[in-house]
Amino acid sequence: MYTEENTARLMPDVAVHAQPHLAGELDWVGMDGIEVPVRFDAGDGDVQRASARVGAFVNLRRPDKRGIHMSRLYLQVEQALSTQTLSAASLQELLRGFLDSHKDLSDRACLSIRFEHLVRRPALRSGNSGWRAYPVSIEASVVGDQFLLELGTEVVYSSTCPASAALSRQLIQEQFTKDFDATQPIDHAAVVAWLGSEKGIVATPHAQRSVARLRVRPAEGAKFDLINLIDRTEQALGTPVQTAVKREDEQAFALANGGNLMFCEDAARRIQKALEADSTLSDFHIRVEHQESLHPHDAVAYASKGVDGGYAGKGCA
Repeated sequence: MYTEENTARLMPDVAVHAQPHLAGELDWVGMDGIEVPVRFDAGDGDVQRASARVGAFVNLRRPDKRGIHMSRLYLQVEQALSTQTLSAASLQELLRGFLDSHKDLSDRACLSIRFEHLVRRPALRSGNSGWRAYPVSIEASVVGDQFLLELGTEVVYSSTCPASAALSRQLIQEQFTKDFDATQPIDHAAVVAWLGSEKGIVATPHAQRSVARLRVRPAEGAKFDLINLIDRTEQALGTPVQTAVKREDEQAFALANGGNLMFCEDAARRIQKALEADSTLSDFHIRVEHQESLHPHDAVAYASKGVDGGYAGKGCA
């Protein structure tokens, strides 16, 4: 008679059987898209629970072994991430656990975590507020004694083209010259009325929704501080997208756009300067994308702190 114990003992495990004709080392083996809840403190002390997608990998350095123990990775991910608040220490411990459970197979491990974090943002003037969902990516790896950690997010903002603004101003000047005789005295009330008419804004500069994608490496001992990263970036740009918007907020947003004309190069440099002033970051990589309304292709610029010859980001496969 079979019992549960001896049935399990007799279950076949074909993964232990090597295939000599396919021998070879593998860079990464594991699982991607693991669904698990995570607990995250964005730097304000408010620990939020979010639904995350996780990738868990180790290398396979034994050419004579057919595979790794994927269930061991899954169980460690589920136990650690669903019960502990995310931190550099907890992630490093989890990765060390990956390697401890694969001592005979692996000497490198990496982990990727992706989720969204809600942040309440105030309106510009009305006193209202609303929620923004910021994407969060965390990538961590252990290679030998080296532990690497990276935090990523995105900031969406409006960018008004300086060249288009200059061209628009020229057309408004030309329209003014047509409508007001230079040989006649200027009537203040007539000019004010003209400025409030469609003729007074005969041309408008093109603006577009834009995205700043950030990847940063926290300094050793620094905690995750997503809120500070977002605040620094949005303040540097001046025109982050809004949540609750009344007419006074929309007017304030139009004013901010007029005072923050920028090419993608300007945006990248603004963020670069802001992040260089942050002592909690050891390195960063910036990609700004202006999703043009003038033409179908986007304007893109990259910037980094430049540590180790330029940070390009080194994460999981």
